[in-house]
Amino acid sequence: MDATRLFEIPYYQLKNAPQTKAIGHKLGKDWVFWSTQQFVDEVNKVSLGLLELGVQPGDKIAILSYKNRPEWNVVDIGLQQVGAIGVPVYPTISPREYEYIFNDAGVKYAFVSLDGPGDLLKKVRDAKPNIPTLEEIFTFDKIDDAPYWKDIFREGDLSEVEARKANVKTDDLATLIYTSGTTGNPKGVMLTHKNILSNIEKTRPRLPLAAGDKALSFLPLCHVFERVVSYVYMSVGVNIYYTGTDNLGGEGGDLQEVKPHFFTTVPRLLEKVYEKIYNKGLTLTGLKKKLFFWALDLTDDYAYDKPVGGLKGKIADKLIFSKWRAALGGNIKGIVTGAAACPAKMARVFSAAGVPIREGYGLTETSPVLTVSHFDKGGALLGTVGLPLENVTLKLDAEGGDYREGEGEILAKGPNIMQGYYNKPDKTAEVMTADGWFRTGDIGRFVNDSNGTKFLKITGRKKALLKTSGGKYVAPEPIEKRFKEEFLIEQIMVVGENKKFVSALIVPAAQALKDWCDNNEVTCTLHTSPSNPTMQCISKETLQNEKVRAMYDKAIKEINPNFSHIEQIKKFELLSDPWDVTTGEMTPTMKVKRRVIREKFKGAIDGIYNV
Repeated sequence: MDATRLFEIPYYQLKNAPQTKAIGHKLGKDWVFWSTQQFVDEVNKVSLGLLELGVQPGDKIAILSYKNRPEWNVVDIGLQQVGAIGVPVYPTISPREYEYIFNDAGVKYAFVSLDGPGDLLKKVRDAKPNIPTLEEIFTFDKIDDAPYWKDIFREGDLSEVEARKANVKTDDLATLIYTSGTTGNPKGVMLTHKNILSNIEKTRPRLPLAAGDKALSFLPLCHVFERVVSYVYMSVGVNIYYTGTDNLGGEGGDLQEVKPHFFTTVPRLLEKVYEKIYNKGLTLTGLKKKLFFWALDLTDDYAYDKPVGGLKGKIADKLIFSKWRAALGGNIKGIVTGAAACPAKMARVFSAAGVPIREGYGLTETSPVLTVSHFDKGGALLGTVGLPLENVTLKLDAEGGDYREGEGEILAKGPNIMQGYYNKPDKTAEVMTADGWFRTGDIGRFVNDSNGTKFLKITGRKKALLKTSGGKYVAPEPIEKRFKEEFLIEQIMVVGENKKFVSALIVPAAQALKDWCDNNEVTCTLHTSPSNPTMQCISKETLQNEKVRAMYDKAIKEINPNFSHIEQIKKFELLSDPWDVTTGEMTPTMKVKRRVIREKFKGAIDGIYNV
């Protein structure tokens, strides 16, 4: 691909692989699509409209939506063509954070979706009086009391648009993405056209995509991971089907309706699919149940490039694994997970069943991909996040930290590294070395496969290290990652700072625990979370049941031997309500806010340690 600016990608598709269903989403029960030509035409209408509004090169324009939709991409490309800078904003953040981001960036216009809870317009309107730069708010959904996004559409002579496009350089700022952060105000990551295009160029060959393939997209476009993947889809000519996580699974879900060839996801969604498969296996009887768990046991020895073979593999595939593939549509060439650590068990089970799972790693500051596994032979190793992109250099810095042998903080260099944090030179200096290396804040080591190829393994987060009262350092994330492979655990956070031993706060997986209770003569009631009606909670009475606590205690004791004595969980507390963005315990990218949880559940932690 010879593009040097992001807005050239749709034109590349139009020239090389034009599609009749280039990009679409569901309106009600019907799919609505834009062809490549229609998409480009609407992009130009937006660009002309923005010129009439007086948008100048460098002006900031925000885009907010709960669900992915083609309008998001049309505005994204349309504003780039006139030299404006897109500011994608997470829909779930607080009005205070909206006010902070809009003021820090100096946002001039905002495009807002009214889907989801429908509160985005109100949030931005409530913040507008305190945002002097914000001139107008447009909505993607037509209502009486707000300007409609198509009201700005203009047609005609594109000469001024072409002149603006010609003046946009590959090193110009393309987008300003505010990282959620676990503490403090968000930081605006400055990414150029070159930053992101360099990532697209080297990521694209690693994905099993071809023109005309179908991809489901449900991770938020405001996150750089899915946004860059959407650019990759466009460059290849993949048909993009936007949907929501609530529409994916089950009978008649979008996975079975669309039958996609590819999608990206966060590990938790795979875990939920696995839970449903596992729980369905528990309901089987007789020979069917024996066959199910026999097939599941076959996956224990699976490794990439070593399929479950022979007669056993053929029997398992025909009777069991084929049904798993059918549940995901039956056409999956591959799935890439990101944003959080993928439990090795998930990658192993699905890949063994003919649904190839690969993991990638990166940060907003790195555009985002640093490493991703190949789908070709020799390109992946279970338990790792893959190989560095060809234009990315990684090294481990073991100075100034308490690391195991071979470990260190992961440092990165390449054309994908951000230009810095907007308006925050001091914060930029904290993460950039004098000779141009970006400090990821993640701890890792390199692992060799049987051919001596070095794969990156993430072993922890530098700032997440806790120190026991005995002076021993513990990295919580690898422990949490392993325990989340237990399908009865929805969320977990390891605690133990300045304590004699390590413990854990655990949020059970509501439906999985309900199924277990029903099979073990334990009364279990679920209720809707008061803060998020889409989430279920377990009653406190159920969590205090002796059988339930004994079951979790047994699971913990079975997993503990995977860790050193100091890392093993000695005590735990079960929590009723899931942690969520809306209640403040999670970032929009679903990372745990450790300080918030420690403060919010101080009583539970004190109870563990008898304080």
